[in-house]
Order: sequence, then structure tokens, then C-alpha cells
Amino acid sequence: MTTSDLPAPGSTARTRIRRLPDKTVTEREVAYAILDAGRLAHVGVVVDGQPYVVPVAFARRGDDAIFHGSSASRLFTTLAAGAPTCLTVTLVDGLVLARSLFESSMHYRSVMALGVPRRLTGEEEVEALLHLSEHLMPGRTAEARHPLPQELKATITLALPLDEISVKVGDGPPDDVPTDLVDEPFASIWAGSVPIREAFGEPLADDQATGVPLPAYVENWGRA
Repeated sequence: MTTSDLPAPGSTARTRIRRLPDKTVTEREVAYAILDAGRLAHVGVVVDGQPYVVPVAFARRGDDAIFHGSSASRLFTTLAAGAPTCLTVTLVDGLVLARSLFESSMHYRSVMALGVPRRLTGEEEVEALLHLSEHLMPGRTAEARHPLPQELKATITLALPLDEISVKVGDGPPDDVPTDLVDEPFASIWAGSVPIREAFGEPLADDQATGVPLPAYVENWGRA
């Protein structure tokens, strides 16, 4: 199955957005752009009747979301055994200040993926982990040591198909109650949006790297 054969975001019964459907996005390329701009996902799994949600570093590789965890983790062994999951990624782009607290909100881009992940092994796992590292730290895989066999043994690497997804984007102005636009004092207070931008700080070398030139690729890091 190719990307073009996959169902459009929000087109299945489980992914149709019912709350604020006007924020629905049905273009898969928008979903993939959001995933490519993110580094952190949250993954849900139920173990012994108890739901858990864990943060994971992730990367999109084609039509899969790649993430990993410890082989000693019961959450990851449960996922590797075929448990269904829900993976979410949210980018917060700003705060929306309305004239009431109730109507105040955020600018955001979010993707939710439902499905059953599969465990990667052998060369496919190594390639996926290198892809994940390159997504998180572009340029680093050419310099740093690659995983050793014992490190791979301690790792569970999973690929969640992005077959069934939904996309929601909030990017509009404040949606004020009409009376707040005319009733004082609220009609006269400032309202609008305040962007939030991610930025990397000044790199800090460890003791051994003092005096070693900063890699050029680090200077180019940022988020779309």
C-alpha cells in the first residue's frame, strides 16, 4: 500500500473529529509536516486494566512513526506483543488571549494515530534507530558511535503504521462572545495572540570536549 492509498486523516469512525470539527485537516501532507516538526510523542497502552501514557522520542519514517524504549519495560513489551495504542503529537505555536478566560485558547497543530505497532529487528531496527537519531540530532549519525549488539538487545524499537490518523489545527483569532466586544471593561482590554517559538540555547561542551570545535550541523538546528 502506498501513501496515496491510505485513508484521509479523520475519515474513519474512530478518527472523525467531533469537537470543533472546523479545525479538522484532511490532507496527509499536513499531518506529515507536523510529525516532521515534532520530536516528542505520547503513547498510550493498557497493562492489567490500567492505562498508561508515556512520552517517547519519535520520528516519522515514510508511513510509520518510529519510537523505542527499554526491553525491560513492561509497557514496551506489551506494545511489542501486539497491544493497540494511541500516539499523539502536539506542537504549541502560541497563546490566544480572548476577552474572556473561557474563550482564551492556544494555537496548535496536533496529530493522533491509532493502530498496533510492530517490533523491528535486525538491520531494519538499526536503520530505524539511525533514522530516529538523525531526526532528533541532524548530522550526528555521521560522527557518533552507532548501537552495539548489547545496546540493541536492551532496546525495543517499534513502528506504528500511520494508516488511521486525525489532524487538528487551531490557528485563528480570538472567538469572543459578542457581548464581550461591546460591554465594558472587557471591550477595551487587549486581545489577540502571542506566538510561542522553540529555540536552541548556547551549546555547552562537557569537560572532555572543551576546546573541540562545535559541529557546524548543530548551529543549524531548529524547528519548522
